[in-house]
Order: sequence, then C-alpha cells, then structure tokens
Amino acid sequence: MRSRDRNYTFSLSICALIFFHSLALEASEFFISYRYLVKDAILYNEVLEVSHAMHKCKGTPSNSLTLEAKNRNNLKKIITLNNEKFIQFIQKLGLNIEHFERTTNYQNTSTTILTLKTTCFKVDFNDNFAKITALK
Repeated sequence: MRSRDRNYTFSLSICALIFFHSLALEASEFFISYRYLVKDAILYNEVLEVSHAMHKCKGTPSNSLTLEAKNRNNLKKIITLNNEKFIQFIQKLGLNIEHFERTTNYQNTSTTILTLKTTCFKVDFNDNFAKITALK
C-alpha cells in the first residue's frame, strides 16, 4: 500500500515544475521611450531609454518586430544594433514629430524632434531572435 505523503510530495513537485516552467516561457515587459533631435541637418541628440516594467502592463498586443539577437538578452544593445529597423517600426506606432524653422538675415535654422512617448512592449527572447510586440 502507498503512503499518502509520498503521493502528495510527488504531485506538489509536478505542480511546482509546471508553474515555474510556465513563468520561464512568459515574455518580459519593458518600457521604451525614444527621442531624436536634429538641428540644422545635423544629429544633435539621440536618447533611447529601456527599463523593465515593475508591474504587468495592460493592453492588447498590436504590431510586432523580430530582431536578430545573437544570444543576447540586453534589449538596449539589440535595438542599438538594429537601429534602422526599430525606427521604422516605431514610426508605424505613432511618433510625435515637431519641426521648427526660422529665417533671420537670410540664414535658415531648423530643428526637428522625433519622440516616442513611453510605451510598454512585450519582448520574447529566443536564442537568435528577440520578438518585440507593442501593447496598446
């Protein structure tokens, strides 16, 4: 006859294994903000902020982007290496564009600011790729 304690610990260990395995499969959530400043056709400042979300983000997944990760889990480095693709991706999400132009004594000065407000993204890291999905 089997002992009840033995069956209980076995089923508890199976439940714990399933629970922790499901946590590992869940995607990480990050807050990303971006600002790009061009003054007189020269890049003046570019700021990319990436931080882990402390609380679960609410929203439905919308557009997604897959970037080559090469066994990296640092999202900021992955985005920096694939800068062109990421900028094209966030343009579709809705960048705020401000343009100022002024002419004084026949000299033209212009300033353009591209801003992505802080947005929550769900990121799935794979061995070779990182899938970035915007939450709206």
